[in-house]
This record gives sequence, C-alpha cells and structure tokens, in this order.
Amino acid sequence: MLLLVVFFLQGDYLSRDLPYRLSPDDVYLTLGCNQAAEITIKVLARPGANILLPRPGYPDVETYAIFNNLEIRQFDLLPERGWEVDLDAVEAISDENTIAMVIINPGNPSGSVYTYNHLNKIAETARKLGILVIADEVYGHLVYGSSPFVPMSLFATIVPVITLGSVSKRWMIPGWGLGWLVTCDPSGLLRKDEIAESINKLLVYSPFPPTLIQGSIPQILEKTTQDFFSKTINILRKNLDICYDKLKEIPCIMIPQKPEGAFFAMVKLNLLLLEDIEDDMEFCLKLAKEESLIILPGVTVGLKNWLRVTFAVEYSSLEDGLGRLKSFCQRHAKKYSLTGSTAADQQIHVEH
Repeated sequence: MLLLVVFFLQGDYLSRDLPYRLSPDDVYLTLGCNQAAEITIKVLARPGANILLPRPGYPDVETYAIFNNLEIRQFDLLPERGWEVDLDAVEAISDENTIAMVIINPGNPSGSVYTYNHLNKIAETARKLGILVIADEVYGHLVYGSSPFVPMSLFATIVPVITLGSVSKRWMIPGWGLGWLVTCDPSGLLRKDEIAESINKLLVYSPFPPTLIQGSIPQILEKTTQDFFSKTINILRKNLDICYDKLKEIPCIMIPQKPEGAFFAMVKLNLLLLEDIEDDMEFCLKLAKEESLIILPGVTVGLKNWLRVTFAVEYSSLEDGLGRLKSFCQRHAKKYSLTGSTAADQQIHVEH
C-alpha cells in the first residue's frame, strides 16, 4: 500500500509542474506535515549547527530545532514588501555552521505568496551560502490574488530543496495525518551526503499514516476535480474579502497587505489607541474573556503586538467574530475630547 501511494504522489501530483522527474525514492510518506518537518530537522541536526527560520513563522519548527539542539537564527519577513524574505539578513546571520533555511509558502502566518523571481533569489542566496532550502508548502495552491503558487522544487537545479506537504489543507481534510517529505535534488547532493539514507532509517522507526487513509489517496488524487478546488478557492476568497474590509474599519488595527494565500492575515495593533491593554497577549486574553473570541497573539509566532487572524471559518461565524472584535476595540478605545486630548489628559489638567 505504501509504495502505491508514493507512486501516485510522485507521478500524478508532485512531479506535475517540474522540469525534471521525481522518482519514488524521492518521496517519503509521513504522519502529516508536522512529522515531515520533525524528521527533516532531526536528519540535518549536528553538534554546533544552526538553522535559519523566518520571523514571523510556524512555532512547531522552532520546537523541533530546539529539541535537536540546533541554534536558531531568525531572519525577518518584510511586511512592506509582501512579507518577502529579507535576503540581506539571511546572508548576515549565516555562517559555516548553517545547515538550512526554512521558508513557508504560501505563508503561515503572513498569508504571503512568493513570486517566481523572489523564490529564484532565495535559491541563489542559498546556493551562495552553501545551505539547502526547506520549503513548507502545506498551503500549496491555496492562493487568491494575482500571484500563482510556485513550488520551490522548481529551483532544485540551483540548490537542493526538501519540500514538506500534506493533504490536510488543499483537500480540506484536517486530521487525516497523511503528509510527505520530498527530496528535490536532481544533482544528487542529498544522496551523496547520505541525507536520503538517514531519512529512510528514521522513518523505519516512526509511525506511518493509517492504512485506510493511505488506501484513499490514489482515488483522491485521481478523482478530485478542478471544480472542487475552484469552489474551495471561491469560498475562501469571499471570506478573505470580508475579513480584509472589516479589519480596515477598526482604527487600532493596521493590516499592511491583503493576504494572497493560506488561511491567515497578520495585523498590527496600535496600542496608543487602546486603554488598559499593554500588549498583544493581554489584548487576546481580554478578547477571549469578554467576547469569547480567540485570536492568536503575534508574540507566539515571533511578532510582538501583532495578531494572527484566520478567515478559514464559516462565513456567518466570520462575520460574527469580526463584529465582536470591532465591539471589543471600540469598548477599549481611548476616549478623546473635542480638543483632541484624552479623558486622562483632561483629568491631569484639572488636578494641576
């Protein structure tokens, strides 16, 4: 069963847009995308090594790096440039002990979708530094703007790429626990360095996806029509539009760019417009207590005083949630008089 699923993934899906052909030996099934990331980090880890992670980013990858005694060095994503990688920063923090850089495309939590040109620059930078690229593409093809999804594996002739993915997001079946790790390496460097062999050895002692789910994958890949994907994109695009429009109506929230992919938007809090709230964590705790609304504080993904908002919920629930968010922000907004001073400023003036 395992070989059959790998055959379908390699032939019908993962090789579809590539200028080279993946072999079944390049594709490894995992228990979801998280296990794919965990295995990759474990295989690459060695004493004294460091890994470059994006900020903001996905915190589980950082956890795996810490667990395997890797030093974490973070490069910024630039909100004013569509959350592109700060490649100057990547070069500045890399050294002879750097093993890899991680990118997430489409972006979690940023909602970015990288262009062909930017991914090409990432590949050229990684080659210059002598490191490989780990591409988390679990949200692959979930794009809503003008930029199409471009797989990092297109640039594997420039630099070795390890691609991570799963069926959970594009096919809308979270919890199924079937992912993959793909070594995209036409030049054979990963096999020469015995990285592929190490992946195989680790997976022997790791749990596999449930057999029943493995058995469903060939039919899912063969029989899911483009109409299903189009309807999914249309539903998410509609949700994104209302999320973006409603967030722009809230004065204390700034959204630097409309998301183009994945399920999320990163927005910045203007704490100067709020009272009794010191940071993003306090904002989210009070929001949960007062409005029964859960939003992820940005500090958990590397950006203090930002928020990660998801729009991948039922439309009516999204409308309701955004209404609660707006009410909360209005209730905690600083009160200004006609002179432009706050009530607190006026109190200080009276006491003097």
